[in-house]
Amino acid sequence: MLTNSFLISNQIPSLQYSSTTERFDDTWEAPLATLLGLGRAAGADFVEFFLERRNYISCLAEEDIITGISPSLSTGAGVRVFRGQTDCYVSTNDLTFAGLKAALEKGLSIMGLQLPGPTAFIPEINLELLRDYASKRGKDSWLPLCSSIQEMGEILLDGTAQLQKKASHLQSRRASYFRDWQEVLVAGSDGTFARDIRLTQSVAVNILCADGANRTSISERAGNTSDPNFLKTWDYQQSAEHIAESAGKMLYADYVESGNYPIIMANHFGGVIFHEACGHLLETTQIERKTTPFADKKGEKIAHESLTAWDEGRSDNAFGTIDMDDEGMPAQKTLLIEKGVLKNFLADRAGSTRTGHPRTGSGRRQDYKFAAASRMRNTYIAPGEYSNEDLFTSIDKGIYCKKMGGGSVGATGQFNFSVDEAYLIENGKITKPLKGATLIGEAKEIMNKISMCSQDIELAPGFCGSVSGSIYTTVGQPHIKVDSITVGGR
Repeated sequence: MLTNSFLISNQIPSLQYSSTTERFDDTWEAPLATLLGLGRAAGADFVEFFLERRNYISCLAEEDIITGISPSLSTGAGVRVFRGQTDCYVSTNDLTFAGLKAALEKGLSIMGLQLPGPTAFIPEINLELLRDYASKRGKDSWLPLCSSIQEMGEILLDGTAQLQKKASHLQSRRASYFRDWQEVLVAGSDGTFARDIRLTQSVAVNILCADGANRTSISERAGNTSDPNFLKTWDYQQSAEHIAESAGKMLYADYVESGNYPIIMANHFGGVIFHEACGHLLETTQIERKTTPFADKKGEKIAHESLTAWDEGRSDNAFGTIDMDDEGMPAQKTLLIEKGVLKNFLADRAGSTRTGHPRTGSGRRQDYKFAAASRMRNTYIAPGEYSNEDLFTSIDKGIYCKKMGGGSVGATGQFNFSVDEAYLIENGKITKPLKGATLIGEAKEIMNKISMCSQDIELAPGFCGSVSGSIYTTVGQPHIKVDSITVGGR
């Protein structure tokens, strides 16, 4: 929506703006509105500015020594220019009016547009009143409340000391932590004007154990948004107990025999397979690339009727929780699959423009150097109607995948994932530990074999890389039964 206030193009070089440099507030409205109007006057269909300040630090403890502290400060902005279904993105470290104008001019030139002549009228864009999620929720106080560098080191060393106490046959032990504080401001020629602060933290522990030819490596990660006291309240003793127990069982485990098995996948990080093998295929970027088998399946059955799945940005403190996405759209809860039927795709602005699917508040990016793209937030399989006992008693011989490791996924959903902690199921009971298991399959097949979902859903933090960089996400599920899957082993 445009105001009744107009500028002449040759007046713009003489404009003076005094935007606050310490924070993104409503003093940025006037310069951004002018620049957005300049872009529209040049012939762009839509223009968006994304401004960011970032304060990041990580700390690493190995054995009983702090071996790394890595701080990083950055400030920058990106401008995205749309013309029809085509767009381009330009980033800059110069947040002065002249610097932002130069980035806009570069973006316009890439799209075959140029700044209007000296006598052209430049309408200012009428931006909404600033939607300030940071001020509304008291986020401006978060950064000073976070752990100091000294406190980070002390807590991590306490964590590695607990690993020494709890685990046997240790070869190495590590604890790591990072804190990522980010302030963003989004302004668009559709009137969008919104600010937010994000605080993401994570702590992880890892041990390598060996006894002769027997070796095992086990890790555990916790993550949080929105709690400055997260590291101070981390229960490192419990984390040490968990991975020491797992390592003790896996160190002398037998190797799994290759074959096709029914499996039970645990809750928590077990949801990584749905995220990787199916979630990515429901992003509009995959439709644009023609790399998803589900592109024309909306409203059709793509999974077992027991499976319902969501993606949302609202769960308290979850790793992928956001009050707004990186295009200024409020967080939403998006039903992906309902009783096996595909209901929605995840769409950012560009994806919506090019595919016709509605925006879902899923436009996310690593930082100002990346254009936003359709990305997952908190993605999980919903609780079902069965108990864990129901799942186990339904299997005569199979494998319980308690802790998932890393893996890889092909462009159209082919995947393989290692299992860090697994057990043989015989006659409905867990009998002995197994190691060396790898799950191999294809998304469009595995989704139809998830026949039972338990009720004990848990979420886990994760990191997701794609076209707009690395972002923080949540995976999750209850315990689930997969009727048959290829398991690689010995």
